Amino acid sequence: MRFKKASIFLVMLMLFSLVLSGCARKENEENNKEGQSNIKELQEFNVLLDWYPNAVHAFLYAAEDQGYFKEEGLKVNLITPAGTEDGIKLVATGKADLAISYPKQVILSRGENIPVKSVGAIVRTSLNQLMVRRDAGIKTLKDLEGKKVGFSSFEIDKETVNTMVKEAGGEPSKIEFVDVGYELMAGIETKRVDAIIGGYINHEKILLEKQGIQLDTFNPVDYGVPNNYELVFIASDEGIKNNNDNIQAFLRAVKKGFEYTKNNPDKALDLVLKVQNESFPLDAEIEKKSLEILLPLMEDQSGDFLSQDEENWNNNIKWLQEKSLLKGKVDSKSVFQ
Repeated sequence: MRFKKASIFLVMLMLFSLVLSGCARKENEENNKEGQSNIKELQEFNVLLDWYPNAVHAFLYAAEDQGYFKEEGLKVNLITPAGTEDGIKLVATGKADLAISYPKQVILSRGENIPVKSVGAIVRTSLNQLMVRRDAGIKTLKDLEGKKVGFSSFEIDKETVNTMVKEAGGEPSKIEFVDVGYELMAGIETKRVDAIIGGYINHEKILLEKQGIQLDTFNPVDYGVPNNYELVFIASDEGIKNNNDNIQAFLRAVKKGFEYTKNNPDKALDLVLKVQNESFPLDAEIEKKSLEILLPLMEDQSGDFLSQDEENWNNNIKWLQEKSLLKGKVDSKSVFQ
């Protein structure tokens, strides 16, 4: 009799265990379904770089590596453009969500009714400075009279030098400008020209000095040319209207990427070196020096990383108008957000 009661008790215990197991399994399945429903599908977000990956892009690859884009619900594609003007064209036509571009080009594009505007400043001051060979006998900008200055087909660069020389008391008409296309470094290396405009202090200058060419640089801001943000993120008017949540999510992520890069410059730079383009191989030493120059210029006393100032844009619009380079009327509110 005791055996029979014990058997009944065991059967009831097993049934009870099965019920509990079934309930637990059902609860786990429901939790899994709920968890899966809470996982956002990552939104594709296409960003065109200004050129091949290099030190200035370290914060982007840091944001990607650290998962900051995913945290914001984005799957960001960092795309190398075929040319430096591709960003404006592709963003304006909706073929890219954002691009890295140049402020003065944004202003000129707006003058031609191309609907793009800046949504964040990357570098807060000009990297494009006048570089002269020290052995060319140019001690002051007035000494450029009778000398050859190489430039890369951009009238803005010519007008920049003219403004600088005039501000220094020289006669711009006595300068011989030589259009060297994209051969700025070769032009000054071979002494085809005495100076170049269009080269960056964080790239061409370092490369030339590594080759033993001694240079003196003149910052346009010190000679009558308004300060400008060297690189900015641009979006289309339509993109800002219809996709602003993703744009702001991207900007939040890259701010985190910038903070990571400031605190871990070597690690962030390694990420860039890993994705370097075979057609544009990077010199690790050069890129390290470049990043050391860039970081203090990406956030300074004029403002935080990505912040923008209306006066900066107004000054550049006015300068382009005075130099007859800007077509049409452009308001600063139309070129940045």
